[in-house]
Parts: sequence; structure tokens; C-alpha cells
Amino acid sequence: MKTIFSSTMRLWSTLCVGVLWCAAPTLAEPGKGDSKMVVSNGKHVSLEYTLKLDDKSVLESNVGREPMTYTHGAHEIVPGLEKALEGMAIGDKKRVEVKPADGYGDVDPKAFKEVKKSQVPENAWKVGTQLEAKSPDGQSMFPRVAEVKRDTIVLDFNHPLAGKTLFFDVKILDIRSGNK
Repeated sequence: MKTIFSSTMRLWSTLCVGVLWCAAPTLAEPGKGDSKMVVSNGKHVSLEYTLKLDDKSVLESNVGREPMTYTHGAHEIVPGLEKALEGMAIGDKKRVEVKPADGYGDVDPKAFKEVKKSQVPENAWKVGTQLEAKSPDGQSMFPRVAEVKRDTIVLDFNHPLAGKTLFFDVKILDIRSGNK
């Protein structure tokens, strides 16, 4: 009787160890030995997103198209979005609200410049028209016509999204270490 009991215990013991060993990786607490890759500095992150404004209008979306890829911590995207993506993993989704200070900044009144109408092509004398110009140092600039006056035009050199709250719906598609 003792031998059957011992054999059964040995078998049971072997089965239990096998089951516990197989299950152990799924029982690990997050962050303790878990090697799940998350968004952090230096990681190459691919995501899909939809960008909306306050009025819920869709400004931009890459859903179903080529993912956006950036290097986290390299300041390649607006700071508020980058901060909100920190710690997310592949498959995670999030709705992010980015205030102007963490997006494209507030509207800077000093970024408006009044010029003579003769400096702007006549077909661009309409509020909202975006122009292309060169700064004295050769940099491209894209001012918008903010106001048309009798003899002058007011150009707005602010980013078009300055002063706006941005609403992103994001989904992390891939994360790769910085050396890949």
C-alpha cells in the first residue's frame, strides 16, 4: 500500500511541478520580471491615430493606412502626446487631450506681420490663404492671410494649430528597441 501511495504522490508531484512551471510566466506580476515592451525613451514606436479639434471635426487620420513611426523622447511629436504615450504597450488604445501649451503653443500676437499688398500675389488676397515665403536666412515659412485691409495684408506666422486643443485617438501598433 505504501508503494502505491508513494508512486501516486511522485506522479502527482511531477504533474503539479509541470503545471506550475508552465503557468508561472502568466502569473508574474506586471513589472516584476515581465519583459513586455512599452513606449519609453529611445524606442521606435508605430501607431495609428485620428486627430480631432474641439468641434469634433477630423483634422487628420492614418487609420487603415501607413502607420506613423517616431522615436520616443526625440521630440518628433507634440510634447503632450509624447508624454501621454509613455508606458503604453502594443495593442493599447488611448484617447488623449493635448492643450495648446503642450501642443503647438498659444497664438503669439508677435507672429502677425502687416505687409503692403504689393508684396502678396493678388490671387492670395483672401483670408485663410496659405503662402510660402523665405526668411532672410533662407528658411521656408508658411504664413496665412489673417486679414485683408485697404492697402495692406496681415500675415499670421503662427502654426495653424497654435492655440487649439488637440484630441488624439491612438493605438500602439509596434514598439522596437532603439538599435533596430
